[in-house]
Amino acid sequence: MTSEIVLQAFRFGFLALLWLFIFAAFRVVRADLFGGRPGRVASVPPRAAVGRKRGSRGPRHLVVTAGPLSGTRITLGEQAILVGRADDSTLVLTDDFASSRHARLTNRGGQWYVEDLGSTNGTYLDQQRVQGPLLVGTGQPIRIGQTVLELRS
Repeated sequence: MTSEIVLQAFRFGFLALLWLFIFAAFRVVRADLFGGRPGRVASVPPRAAVGRKRGSRGPRHLVVTAGPLSGTRITLGEQAILVGRADDSTLVLTDDFASSRHARLTNRGGQWYVEDLGSTNGTYLDQQRVQGPLLVGTGQPIRIGQTVLELRS
């Protein structure tokens, strides 16, 4: 009698662990497909005019400096730049270490900010992991997997 109760408890415990694993796997796939938690914005520390000269208009191009798409150049406008493996991204990466919707660059008053969109492997500005929107200066490397991007004039 006691062994049957213990066996039944182990069965229910195993079933609960299996469902927890399935739920965790579903969350990872959903974050990879839909870009994590939208609307989450971290505070941005003031880093006035990093890499900018007085009187300059700021960066005009996004250039891929390393990785499979090295040499690719995108002219910057007012629209945000979505970077990832998804076909609807502005810059579609062929990098296995990039998520579908990996990162976004946005223009706020002439200054560009990079934001990680809940990617698995992270986005790095110089050597710093991007936790929230960070101001990007001209020439600062943005690393997404094996791909490195820079803003240039």
